[in-house]
Amino acid sequence: MQDMPIVKWLDQNKDIGLLLLRLFIGIRLIYGVADNVWNWQHMVAFEDFLRAHRFPLPLLSAIISVYAQLGCGLMILAGFYIRLAALIMIINFMVALLMVHRQDSFEAMTPALALLFANVLFLFYGAGKFSLSPAR
Repeated sequence: MQDMPIVKWLDQNKDIGLLLLRLFIGIRLIYGVADNVWNWQHMVAFEDFLRAHRFPLPLLSAIISVYAQLGCGLMILAGFYIRLAALIMIINFMVALLMVHRQDSFEAMTPALALLFANVLFLFYGAGKFSLSPAR
């Protein structure tokens, strides 16, 4: 199968796949928190959600989580210091899984798990050649 032209083309263009995943994950992270950034009432609702899940300092936790996802989403989109962004998002989604989703079904956990493991991939692979990363 390695001799097939499509496999050779895919091997030569792995960075396109990485770019497409970066675009999707970056946009998803930004989209997931945009309402909290633009509307303070949404941030307060997120604070209430975190309080209900027994987070310490729920407003501060909400602000940190929202702006971490926004900033890291932008970094992932650009491929700028992606390993740092990925590490921050790994911590963010591990906390979310442990504090919020631990009683959920596997199906209900899947969005958070997908974001977690996409960031694990970014941590290992970096941003690829289509990026603003200073070191490739």
